[in-house]
Amino acid sequence: MQIFADENMPLVQQFFAELGDVTLFNGRNVTASQLEHADILLVRSVTQVNADLLALNTKLRFVGTATIGTDHIDQHYLAQRNIPFSSAPGCNAQSVTEYVLSSLWCLAQKYQWDLSDKTLGIVGVGNIGSRLARALQALNIKVLLCDPWLAEQQPGFAHTAFSQLCQQADIISFHTPLTSTGRWPTRHLLNADTLAQLKPDCAIINAARGAIVDNTALLADLQAATQRRAVVLDVWEHEPDIMTALLPYVDIATAHIAGHSIEGKARGTEMLYQQCCQLLQRPLKQSLDRLLAVPAMEKLQISPNFGLPDVQNLARLLYDVRRDDALLRNYLHSHGFDWLRKNYPPRREFSSLQLSGSLIPTFLPQLGFNLAQ
Repeated sequence: MQIFADENMPLVQQFFAELGDVTLFNGRNVTASQLEHADILLVRSVTQVNADLLALNTKLRFVGTATIGTDHIDQHYLAQRNIPFSSAPGCNAQSVTEYVLSSLWCLAQKYQWDLSDKTLGIVGVGNIGSRLARALQALNIKVLLCDPWLAEQQPGFAHTAFSQLCQQADIISFHTPLTSTGRWPTRHLLNADTLAQLKPDCAIINAARGAIVDNTALLADLQAATQRRAVVLDVWEHEPDIMTALLPYVDIATAHIAGHSIEGKARGTEMLYQQCCQLLQRPLKQSLDRLLAVPAMEKLQISPNFGLPDVQNLARLLYDVRRDDALLRNYLHSHGFDWLRKNYPPRREFSSLQLSGSLIPTFLPQLGFNLAQ
């Protein structure tokens, strides 16, 4: 069996070697001729899987993307060819949540915010948005939820319309898929008109898909503003050729790495491995727990005096988003956007650190930290 996988999928060799020969490729530049003999194709978000890419392949048995988003996959075409497909929903939900939390703490320090006085609107309440909401509530931050699809599915869901959220929120964080059709398209959801509805100092965080925010309109808004609007962008329109004119106006700028914790990326690989084994009727022989390296900081004891003000210091032991902002600003022009993603430094999730102590606050497990056994 010939397995072709994006070279940036961690542990893909370790998971899939038992199923066949694993060949790695550059996801941004892969060609149809390279994939002619693939039985299994494993990609990430930089690869457009469509009729052109698979034109020479007549034997494909499975396509998987180790990402939550699926806008880079022509699922209709795969269905026409009866090729099974799977994504990895929720694989990096904790990683993105930690990215947003780190960004909030950095902004709060920079602008001297008291986050408990802020109202944060979450647009898109799927795996990531719902996990972020729980974390923010554990930190006593007021949350508004916007998800019209979920509101229809769950009558009791506390939905706030996007136009209303724009007027009420002090901070907006986007976590929707990118869609251009349907009843609630998200492409350019934040545009010149909706930007005008925001409070003048409403902060914007986009760690979902770049085109959810009209980057040209955002630049015009920031250039014309008489009051500072805090902005965090992990995703950009037209990646990897991002709008560099935005950089001087953005507080935190990163290279589409919010979900790039070791656990988040490897969890996506594991989920595709599990799907392949089910499709091939093969037993599961590998697991993420078995393959992950022991973290540099494994255990930490906290005292009974630990409280909410101490959380961000604990979190920064594992991740500080300012590192990734500095990486982009220093290396984007010399090395490029894709180089930053491919060479992203290791980063572990909160769960890698086991906490012990006589009295551990309940909000710590809610944030994703593990308790020592």
